Amino acid sequence: MKNSSPVKWLVSREGLYYLALAVLLVLVLPALLDSFRLNMVGKYLTYAFVAVGLVMCWGKAGILSLGQGVFFGLGGYCMAMFLKLEASTPEATAQQSTPGIPDFMDWNQVTELPWFWEPFHSFSFTLLAVIAVPMILAFIIGVAMFKRRVGGVYFAIITQAIASILTILIIGQQGYTGGVNGITDLQTLLGWNIRTDEAKTTLYFVCVAMLFLCLFVARYVQNSKFGRILVAMRDQENRVRFSGYDVASFKVFIFCLAAAFAGIGGALFTLQVGFMSPSFVGIVPSIEMVVFCALGGRYSLLGGVYGALLVNAAKSGFSESFPELWPYAMGALFIGVVLAFPNGLAGLYQRYVMPLEDRLFKRGKSGDAGNDDAALSGSLGAEKSS
Repeated sequence: MKNSSPVKWLVSREGLYYLALAVLLVLVLPALLDSFRLNMVGKYLTYAFVAVGLVMCWGKAGILSLGQGVFFGLGGYCMAMFLKLEASTPEATAQQSTPGIPDFMDWNQVTELPWFWEPFHSFSFTLLAVIAVPMILAFIIGVAMFKRRVGGVYFAIITQAIASILTILIIGQQGYTGGVNGITDLQTLLGWNIRTDEAKTTLYFVCVAMLFLCLFVARYVQNSKFGRILVAMRDQENRVRFSGYDVASFKVFIFCLAAAFAGIGGALFTLQVGFMSPSFVGIVPSIEMVVFCALGGRYSLLGGVYGALLVNAAKSGFSESFPELWPYAMGALFIGVVLAFPNGLAGLYQRYVMPLEDRLFKRGKSGDAGNDDAALSGSLGAEKSS
């Protein structure tokens, strides 16, 4: 499919999967849901950015990160800092002891804006920081770990520890970060009220557009030679290393790409919900993000998107009726997925639904089926054999 035209790709099996997701998100859900529910779906989609990154990082390269909430939170905090500064004009904060700074700083006897807040007066800098800050931290972690060949369970535990450390740091530096409450009361973006129903609907479509952009970037990476090397690294890392490839550099790159996706999702989350707090940074949300990927299928890009949507929808519905039982349900879901269908919904789709499609449309096992790893099915067998 690499040399085919966009039209031919669109009518292929893989292209139809992407088209079906686009129809669901752009046409079906906006037509069926009111503004409140559509905004909730938009919030769920921000987690899909993290899931797509985890598919590339965990499913393709075999790097399990239990700290993706760190990068999600950093992107969200970068956007929140810009929005908070926009809301903290001297006129709007005239009643404070120190006008012109965020309210939580004034409450904590901070008398001037910290130096690291100053650049976030610029929207252009903020957009750059949303991607660059998570990537820089991921680069530092990746170089420190992968150059020393730290991986597997050890790397997962270290990323979990980093999530815990960052949460403690954010809560402890209350005067600079808003503490446990986070950065709240975010109302405008460049003078545009983001709390109206029209604004929330617009932000939903922006989120969908950005999600598809990230999906196509991920698809391009996985279908390139680089993507094939990632799969080879996952299955036979030593053989790839002995073939002359710098395995550590490949791991650092894909880890940084996953961090960038998570940062974009965090920024869009802040815009849609109007705040950012450390509750989205720590260990629990990071593990939930892994569950999204595992349920959808860690080998499938679209599976990660559907996993994020389904788990969050179930979380909202279940927690409304049984709020205390949801954490147990989440744990049971994760254990059940690992034991019963380790390849997630995408694996079930490949095993049971795709054969029916082949018989229905009289398709053989060849042709487009060779690309199903990039689509919802995952094409696990073909990928393993490479």
